[in-house]
Amino acid sequence: MPPMIPVIVTTEFRGVFFGDIEENDEGDASIRVHSVRNAIYWKGSRGFLGLASHGPVEGSTIGSTAPEVLLHKVTSVARCTDVAAKVWREWPEP
Repeated sequence: MPPMIPVIVTTEFRGVFFGDIEENDEGDASIRVHSVRNAIYWKGSRGFLGLASHGPVEGSTIGSTAPEVLLHKVTSVARCTDVAAKVWREWPEP
């Protein structure tokens, strides 16, 4: 399996998701994301890219983890910092 990269993916339907993608995935209109969680609501003033740089903060609502999701109508893929990925991975399951 190619190396995995932690990312935030947004979709045309206003979905915001954290997970891992394969290093060679170009992401065209659809992208397969592993160990994926969705940001139902995120608190703070950093916008959705703050989720890629810092991760969610207290007061955010993060959904449960799914092993794999195929997302369609992708509008952006932002690589996460190590700090953000750690916060996402340690966020408690609902």
